[in-house]
Amino acid sequence: MSFESVGKLIPVGGGDPIPLVRNVLKIGRRDSCDICLKFAKISGEHCELTYADGYWRITDLGSTNGTKVNGVRIQHKKLRPGDEITIADRRFTIEYIPEGPVGKLADDSAEEDIDIPLLEKAGLVHERRRNDPSGSQRFRRPRR
Repeated sequence: MSFESVGKLIPVGGGDPIPLVRNVLKIGRRDSCDICLKFAKISGEHCELTYADGYWRITDLGSTNGTKVNGVRIQHKKLRPGDEITIADRRFTIEYIPEGPVGKLADDSAEEDIDIPLLEKAGLVHERRRNDPSGSQRFRRPRR
């Protein structure tokens, strides 16, 4: 059975392009992932690419080292052709042709990543204490 590619991920710095052949693609270190990236900093199930309504969207799956789009850490984001995606420390650009109106990409940008705290967007790691009924939070600086 053959699938038609709806885009591709191009590794920054060289490497073979990864065709995007399904509407939902899980990316991670596990062999069960659709796109398996065997690198230490990539989580077992790191993020997911979803193609719907003519656009690709990326969602972080609670990874340890995060997912970024154009240098900004995200939880979920609609992707524009040419966006740079960073999965842990691996960088890719996404190439595809949107099927909807180009203006729709701009219209959705205000709704993206509303649920990410400002401190986390600034590069601080946000952690919730487990088994803490008060829901208190602590913040720490990322390792360098």
